Amino acid sequence: MPLFQRLLLLPYNLLWLPALPAALCRLFWRSRKQPGYLHHLQERFGGYYVRTPLPVIWVHAVSLGETRAAEPLVHALLERWPEHTVVLTHMTPTGRAASEALFGDNSRVLRAYLPYDFEPFVTRFLRHFRPVAGIVMETELWPTLLTTCQRRGVPVLLANARLSERSARRYARFPALTRLTLGALTAIGAQSAADAARLTTLGARRVSITGNIKFDVEPSREMLALGADFRARRGTRPTIFAASTREGEEEAILDAFIRTASSANPETLFILAPRHIQRFDEVEALIRARGLTVSRRSAIAPQPINTQVWLGDSVGEMFAYYTAADVALIGGSWRPFGGQNLIEACAVGTPILLGPHTYNFQRVADEAVEVGAARRYDDIDTAMRTAFALLEDPAARAAMSEAGRTFASINRGATARTIALLNELGL
Repeated sequence: MPLFQRLLLLPYNLLWLPALPAALCRLFWRSRKQPGYLHHLQERFGGYYVRTPLPVIWVHAVSLGETRAAEPLVHALLERWPEHTVVLTHMTPTGRAASEALFGDNSRVLRAYLPYDFEPFVTRFLRHFRPVAGIVMETELWPTLLTTCQRRGVPVLLANARLSERSARRYARFPALTRLTLGALTAIGAQSAADAARLTTLGARRVSITGNIKFDVEPSREMLALGADFRARRGTRPTIFAASTREGEEEAILDAFIRTASSANPETLFILAPRHIQRFDEVEALIRARGLTVSRRSAIAPQPINTQVWLGDSVGEMFAYYTAADVALIGGSWRPFGGQNLIEACAVGTPILLGPHTYNFQRVADEAVEVGAARRYDDIDTAMRTAFALLEDPAARAAMSEAGRTFASINRGATARTIALLNELGL
């Protein structure tokens, strides 16, 4: 690595020295609600016990959403390179748990935590697994990791890459470090032309538009069967699903549900699935504080008579919840969190209602609205009234459902294009 690049990375690596104790404290703090943060602790510092005699393709999927998105790509890698093992790395216990649920019985998929981006830890990681290539999902740009891979001759592809205008402005504050980091990537497969343009402006090279791999995630037969079971258990009650809600949203969503249900249809079942598993108890308390009867997915199926809110306290069952619902409200979009993935709802044909904040999925959200698969509202009360109106309008729901399925279908193919890009790189 040229001297000026080392000098540029030196302050960044030095910052990790005082940051490491804070990072450890953060792990202990988060473990209060999610003990998994203290499991496999040595891996955060580049210490690993798991090994494989096969050549390694390394895939980094930071958390739950990226891990779900990586599912079709991992299956394609295993099929295309049958003599290799895939090492799937994460940063959160939720991502790791999703990996175990998706690939737990496959001996050719190993999982580990990616170490902190400090050069000694990164070097230990690369020496241990010796990957022949790396694939980083979406926009995990770690300067030390990527430049060390470049120096050691490990080609790295940024796959399913997305970069919002907000994130681009943040990276632009550190132009030299961002240019160095992006320049260390061998290639980039961007979700859209807008993502490609923003990455190129920041200094990325060899950027291709491969599309969004999340469109290639299809519901399994097991999830569809589970969704059908949920639907049968709810009986004939109309059902609204609030998916992947975030802190500060649930109160407003529940209050809007109470106000609207009392005058529209009190028999409506409301399914609520918080985004983060460590908040399940907190959200149940919010529901009970409003005098609503609640049951949990982990404890009991929704009962037709005595359950008003069904708390979705499970991981990896979003397709089943969407299948069980008549209408879905997408969380993360009612406060400035940037929204959550709505492609799963499209894939099973669930009509979608969005809030104003969808910058993390801007292109997908805008196109879903444009084709009629989704509707967008600035406030939750209007959206909730629309949800109840749709429950009484099967023709409108059917039209939105068909539009969503078509939208999901015509956008598939990003996995194949990403594999083709890897072939071009000589993997």
